[in-house]
Amino acid sequence: MKDYLQVFDLTLDDLVHLLDLSSAFRAAPHGAPDVLRDEIVFCYFDKPSTRTRVSFHAAIARLGGEAEFVGPAELQLGRGETVEDTAMVISRYARAAVIRTFRHDDVVRFARAATIPVINALTDTHHPCQALADLLTVRDHKGGFAGLRLAYVGAGNNVAHSLVQAAAMTGIHVVVSTPPQLAPDPTVMSEASAIAEAARSVIEWTADPTEAVKAADVIYTDVWLSMGDPPEQAAERRRTLVPYRVDEQLMELAAPDAVFMHCLPAHRGDEVVPAVIDGPRSLVADQAENRMHTEQALLYALVGGELRGRDR
Repeated sequence: MKDYLQVFDLTLDDLVHLLDLSSAFRAAPHGAPDVLRDEIVFCYFDKPSTRTRVSFHAAIARLGGEAEFVGPAELQLGRGETVEDTAMVISRYARAAVIRTFRHDDVVRFARAATIPVINALTDTHHPCQALADLLTVRDHKGGFAGLRLAYVGAGNNVAHSLVQAAAMTGIHVVVSTPPQLAPDPTVMSEASAIAEAARSVIEWTADPTEAVKAADVIYTDVWLSMGDPPEQAAERRRTLVPYRVDEQLMELAAPDAVFMHCLPAHRGDEVVPAVIDGPRSLVADQAENRMHTEQALLYALVGGELRGRDR
């Protein structure tokens, strides 16, 4: 396996190996300082970032490497050079590439043309690095995955897609609740349902958030307007998504020991109220920290050729 572009690039064994490796790096963050020594990791960021940028920078440094961050205005991509030519050249300079951009197809094209490992650090379709951190956080706090019920409430987006894929592989029962016009991609849901069946779990969708969260062990939400969504839709989206706000009343419908998760950044008063995200059941700080550990594990495993990958 050369690239990590979506969660379904992994086998279940790959996924478990990455989570175990992440826990090991959390315990000994400087335990492999020579993996990227004297190497750079090319980091192309076409979108603003806090957690993704800093966590990757830290992960690369802990492996002994240097992160080279660039945006579209700093490359010839902005003047018409092809994605393929860029990937070919960067492969001669760097040991790996981390791409955060809009169109998922651009990352796919870059990976096909590159001879180095390529990591999708977020596109409009998938956020697979976030899903790794989410799984590690759930495992830390719930002890495992089998039998868990996770409710994702809000707008069907890249975070929802990757979360559903990750849950499907690990046997978590997922209920996605969104307005019909903001439902997740049906192809992603269909493929995840097939994988979930093999793992003896179920992927469901409902328009009713109260049904979704009943007896849930984990309640997850994300911003109502993602990067790349037309800003003129903000007011209409807020009106549509008000019933999906995670507040104390919605949390009360979940299991007594349910936890709350959010990938951040959060807009308090929109998708979640302060009493929930800043309350004792919130795991958002652990999620954010785990981005660093899982990305360090991912880079280590990809550079070392430790992942088998799944035929697609």
